Amino acid sequence: MKKKVIVIGGGIAGLSAGVYAQRCGFDVTILETHNIAGGNCTSWKRRGYSFEGGMHWLAGSNKNEQLNKSWRHIGALDDNVQVHYYEPFFEYNYEGTPIRMYRDVERTEKHLIALSPEDEAEIKTLTGNIRKVKNLAMPVTDIHGVKTTKKSRPSLSLIGSGISALSLMNSFSKISKEDYIKRFKHEGIRDLLRSCISEKSGVLPLFFTMGSLARGDGGFPEGGSAPFVERIVKTFTGFGGEILYNTRADHVVIEDGKATGVVVGEKWMPADAVIVTADTMTVESLFKAPLKAPWLDEMRKATLPTMCVFISFGISANLSKYPHGSLVKLNSPIRLADEIYEFLNVNNYATDPTYSPEGKSALTVTLDGDTYDFWKKAKDENQYKEEKQKIADEVLAGLAEQMPEIKGNVEVIDVATPLTYERYCGNWKGSWMTEMTSKMKMKSYPADIPGLSGVYFAGQRMMPPGGFPPALLSGRAAVQYLCRDTGTLFISES
Repeated sequence: MKKKVIVIGGGIAGLSAGVYAQRCGFDVTILETHNIAGGNCTSWKRRGYSFEGGMHWLAGSNKNEQLNKSWRHIGALDDNVQVHYYEPFFEYNYEGTPIRMYRDVERTEKHLIALSPEDEAEIKTLTGNIRKVKNLAMPVTDIHGVKTTKKSRPSLSLIGSGISALSLMNSFSKISKEDYIKRFKHEGIRDLLRSCISEKSGVLPLFFTMGSLARGDGGFPEGGSAPFVERIVKTFTGFGGEILYNTRADHVVIEDGKATGVVVGEKWMPADAVIVTADTMTVESLFKAPLKAPWLDEMRKATLPTMCVFISFGISANLSKYPHGSLVKLNSPIRLADEIYEFLNVNNYATDPTYSPEGKSALTVTLDGDTYDFWKKAKDENQYKEEKQKIADEVLAGLAEQMPEIKGNVEVIDVATPLTYERYCGNWKGSWMTEMTSKMKMKSYPADIPGLSGVYFAGQRMMPPGGFPPALLSGRAAVQYLCRDTGTLFISES
């Protein structure tokens, strides 16, 4: 008889764990509180438009990436999925002059130097740093002691790139955002960098992101989150797995230090193992006794939430002449809670036919920053709807100054706050990643807790700073722990 596994949470980590476990011969049921799967990998429809709330670009989209095999293993990608590599990747119109960041690092270098010859030395340092991490792809490795059909090991070139990356991290980890930006003389380049660099995370994520793009990775699968998730679900159920939607796990049953099932309402669902993919920052409620492990204490102490407000518009106009990703400077700054926004980061889906009716366009603006307490207070004081409308109106006015076609053509407005993600995805403070500060270690946390048998953990918190690939690989790792403990052969990517 197959061993029964219950997976709590149907996001990317839960779906990943589900597919890997099912393919390894386990009988898997996923419990998902929402009426759809995907978690943070999500989008939603409003009056003929689709608004993207999760995917902006995908690590592992390129067939040459080791990670690509893992996405294909769980069914997220295949040869029939069209992947877009928008060029330029990002654009800022500075006083009528476009400033662009291309995927092609040589093209970026030439473009920026032509724009600002006086910054040539610093521009070459920037692009040189991008080249240093260009080949640093996310590795797919196996845990110690698991038997697999095929071993996954990092290549020698990847190890060499890792050494180069460590040197870069040591050089830039303590350089503040503003100190780095001051190295450039051109105000437009400063503006562009200011929008690409986080105050808390510093400049390193910019190097790593642009390095990934320069390698030919980081494409956008057509349709974004929704069809991406649908393909994984189809793979999971095709292997015999079951997903129970609108089903909230109340707690994991532990008897004599071993998981024996999950309680849902008044129903007990027996299991030989439980994989918890709910946000690791909030899983205590699933256990009657406190969870004790050094890695949990470390995670809770180090984790800072990355969140944003998604403001989306359905426009009855063709905006395909504008770039897919752009920066818009506001004539008047927008204030939201303690955050002040002088620029808007815009994602334009006009060229993807799955996001809007023909001749129309879907736009999404993201306002980064910890605004959770502001929205919680607005909700408690019955001002939530009004505050959402207010910020939408201010953002729309700023967009219309740069995109005149928008005026009078807005058909749909939609605002998703951190409370939205907390409600539908169960995220801690509605955050969708972990802030990568200089104190945060780039490491993977273990998937189990000593002394607690049959319980495994997965999710994007397990591999900071998080995102889709860590969710995928943490689900994979949890199943490897399960296979190791049960003496089961792990079915690797072909």
